[in-house]
Amino acid sequence: MESSDEENQLPFPPNPNNATNTEEQEQEQNDDVEEEEEEEEEEDSNSPLSKLRQQRFNLETLSRRLSSELVPIRVHDVFVNGNTKTKDWIIEAELKGIENVTTVQELLHASEIALASLQSLGIFESTKVRLEPGPPELPNTANVVVDVVEVVNRVSGEFGVFTKPGTSSWTAEGTLKYKNFLGYGDLWDASVAYGANQATELSVGVYAPRLKGSLTPLVARLSMLSQDWQEFSSYKERMLGLSLGLISTKHHDLAYTLGWRTLTDPSQMSSMSIRRQLGHGLLSSLKYTYKVDRRNSPIRPTKGYAFLSTTQLGGLTPDHRSLRFLRQEFDIRYAVPLGFYNTALNLGISAGAVFPWGHGFMDKTSPLPERFYLGGDFSPVCTLGGPMTLWGFKTRGLGPTEPRRQSRDGTLDEQDDSSRRDYVGGDLAVTAFADLSFDLPIRWLREHGIHGHVFAGAGNTAKLTQNEYKHFSPRKFLDSFRTSVGCGFVIPTRLLRLEGNFYYILKQDEHDRGKTGFRFSFSAPS
Repeated sequence: MESSDEENQLPFPPNPNNATNTEEQEQEQNDDVEEEEEEEEEEDSNSPLSKLRQQRFNLETLSRRLSSELVPIRVHDVFVNGNTKTKDWIIEAELKGIENVTTVQELLHASEIALASLQSLGIFESTKVRLEPGPPELPNTANVVVDVVEVVNRVSGEFGVFTKPGTSSWTAEGTLKYKNFLGYGDLWDASVAYGANQATELSVGVYAPRLKGSLTPLVARLSMLSQDWQEFSSYKERMLGLSLGLISTKHHDLAYTLGWRTLTDPSQMSSMSIRRQLGHGLLSSLKYTYKVDRRNSPIRPTKGYAFLSTTQLGGLTPDHRSLRFLRQEFDIRYAVPLGFYNTALNLGISAGAVFPWGHGFMDKTSPLPERFYLGGDFSPVCTLGGPMTLWGFKTRGLGPTEPRRQSRDGTLDEQDDSSRRDYVGGDLAVTAFADLSFDLPIRWLREHGIHGHVFAGAGNTAKLTQNEYKHFSPRKFLDSFRTSVGCGFVIPTRLLRLEGNFYYILKQDEHDRGKTGFRFSFSAPS
């Protein structure tokens, strides 16, 4: 046992410094571990996932702050990148609202409006707005950076079908456009239009949304129009003209037109009133339009109202061939929802008058193309443009008429009575209508917007010039109103309103061209 105890004893006593060295080694190991953990944390903080978490945290913090308080900010500068053709001031003009903001909330709202305005120019593929910190010495400031990508293909084409309120006719129009030719956001176009009554129009135009120092866009168009009215009024119209837009805003429009108009009678069968106005005339007119349309849809309005006022003054040149006249039109529409089956009642009334002016105007007559001609299968529900249409009556199918002259052999054309008379138009016109639209009981039809309607319309026109006003009687004018009723279905499309209607003529004059029966028609919003 003694030998074993001796064997178990240490050969020398323990060194007291060994314990201290061991503790120091353990401490150094712990420090190394902490440094490694800190390095790992630093590496984690620089990782993409950590950056994403930090950005998400900052975004949530900013979102909570924006929702709870107004965050002050001031725009220090605005920079535009990416525009190689478009002038800087064209883009900066659409960013005017951004420079005056005082809070982040206002800046975000103004940026949305600016982006929408830039996209509406039609010359950019994409637009983006970025915010960058302002100079460090200016707290609560930011720089706005606008990145734009201009369109690569500046040439485009369009095709559409339109209604022309002034002539109560439709046109199919093809247009070729070239964008941003001069770098002013300008749009150049050339168009060809062909429509009813052999109407042909060739035109070229330019639209510049904003010139430097101007608050309104520049709109100019050179056109050549040819219109054949021999079937209704025994004359052809040709006009070469230039129109210039002076003011164009949301509700107001002011335009000047200068044109050379020629009226001819190839058949040499026109009535006395038509023959007196054949030849050349100079059109120099200023036209002002005020329009408000609060309806929820131009194709099938179910609530809201619309108002249109048009004033045209002709004869602004001293030339004796200048056509001197004053033309005024009013249009009112009102849609009332009835609350079942998407039913709505549309009511409307239109009125217009035209008078000559100048020395001896009481004995003069109003220009032939500026008069009011009623008729045409266009829906007054979606068409704004003064008194022009009446259900069930053909184009220029009612109003004052005069007999055409005899043919060379001394006889009249042996056709129906209406073809032997010229519709000479009126100086005063009034139309009114009521249209009740409703959903059909078939689900597929409702999903595609196809609906039914019943309607009633009335209207009349009369001459007032050449002392005819002396024989005018309001009571007689109202008693001679033409009226019609009907029902049908409506197929709305993106461009127009197609209708299949049955018309029933309640009242018409001896020489009117109204007809009871079923007909198809289409109308485009105006």
